[in-house]
Amino acid sequence: MNAFGFPLLSLMLAVPMAGAVACLFSGASTARMIALVATLIDLALGVVLWMNFDQGMTAPQWQFQEYAPIFGRFAWAMGIDGIALLLIALTVFLMPICILASWEAIQKRVGEYMAAFLFMEVLMIGVFAAQDLFLFYIFFEAGLIPMYLIIGIWGGVNRIYASYKFFLYTLLGSVLMLIAMLWMAREAGTTDIPTLMAYNFDPHVQTWLWLAFFASFAVKMPMWPVHTWLPDAHVQAPTAGSVILAGVLLKMGGYGFIRFSLPMFPDASAEFAWLVFALSMVAVVYTSLVALVQQDMKKLIAYSSVAHMAIVTVGLFAFNQAGIEGAMMVMLGHGLVSGALFLCVGVIYDRLHTREIDRYGGLSINMPQYAILFMLFTMASVGLPGTSNFVGEFLSLMGVYEASSWVAIICTTGIILGAAYMLYLYRRICYGEQKNADAAAMPDLTMREIVMLVPIALGVLWMGIYPESFLAPMRADVQAVVARLAPAKPEGDAHLAMGTAKPVAEEHHATDHETAAGEAH
Repeated sequence: MNAFGFPLLSLMLAVPMAGAVACLFSGASTARMIALVATLIDLALGVVLWMNFDQGMTAPQWQFQEYAPIFGRFAWAMGIDGIALLLIALTVFLMPICILASWEAIQKRVGEYMAAFLFMEVLMIGVFAAQDLFLFYIFFEAGLIPMYLIIGIWGGVNRIYASYKFFLYTLLGSVLMLIAMLWMAREAGTTDIPTLMAYNFDPHVQTWLWLAFFASFAVKMPMWPVHTWLPDAHVQAPTAGSVILAGVLLKMGGYGFIRFSLPMFPDASAEFAWLVFALSMVAVVYTSLVALVQQDMKKLIAYSSVAHMAIVTVGLFAFNQAGIEGAMMVMLGHGLVSGALFLCVGVIYDRLHTREIDRYGGLSINMPQYAILFMLFTMASVGLPGTSNFVGEFLSLMGVYEASSWVAIICTTGIILGAAYMLYLYRRICYGEQKNADAAAMPDLTMREIVMLVPIALGVLWMGIYPESFLAPMRADVQAVVARLAPAKPEGDAHLAMGTAKPVAEEHHATDHETAAGEAH
């Protein structure tokens, strides 16, 4: 129970879980309705969560907390701060849209498909709300299972290869994280995440702990060069699977950096900032160039996701307010825009059953509504002022420029390349000569497709025009992370040099060790 009066977060998990069980024992049409109603109820609960979240600078950091001991140190511990609130809001917003996107496209084993999606919603919300170390790990890892099934059962021709690759990449990285968590629980005497965020581990041990967590979060983001599972997973996944994969699942890596790597291991984060910056710079330029030559629409958008996530990682490791806030805004904006772009691909794929760019052309003639919405999402992906991605990229690069001007310049070239491949994609699909009669005969958006795309379009514009409504809930939490990083923060272009973190005084570590251990007991 929490101060709100009832366990709202647990209710947000219980609703889709009950819906998932009901879908397993229902026919196709009933399962669709159950899934839609369950996701809409969770969306309504998400609105209640947002409206009752105290955004004041003097408000408690953790709100809507629930606690119930299970066994030993393991407990059902839930609670959110502003960062988790925004990611939960993104999740519950996209889920009903994913159900609508699957309404006609999925015709076989519909009950199981809808159950998998609802179960995945449970696990995604759980990741962002968990306040126990091992509860987080369970939610984080279990999220692999429904997505593995969605790709492997309802995916494309090479779905088995893509699903195994997705599963193995993400699982292997997380094994090291589990070992690190076991050591942390023994060392600190607690599995409480807020307590661990204030606990000072020995600087030499932090290096190994940081690397163990990095192995998991880098694959999840995904960062170059462990990104190769993502294009395969996107291409083979059904449309709704791609939406939720790009929209929410990739954000778990960024959330992990903010929640674990930066506050728990500040010295190691500063020590390895050069590594994150180097991998991110390569990713921004390399994956943008790869996207330019793609002939498959989904693969192009998948590579663009890797480039956008690289802007997130450089922003996070800029160690300043603008960089981290910008990274969060990029995650939220990318969640909306990439999801919308995959929906746009799904709309024309359902009509022509091909993702090959050259099979289309001139769609603005026979599909003007589609062309307008697709243009908005294309411009948002490019970072046009007034759209969601502009705010995040501007803040993130401003923070990075403060940390290292060279990194900011190189990452900006990636944004220029992003404009090139997205505008090139839009021109080839919506303009030019209509060479194929079947593409020229495709009907415009149906009412179901309009209901899917218009809410995302409004969200993209809302974020771009009034970003303060998204920055305000997380401002105090980002400030807390920045304050935690301040003693170890590198100076100037020291981000680019190996092992240049300012060591935190050993006596401070010893004192904080005793304080945190005492609080934990």
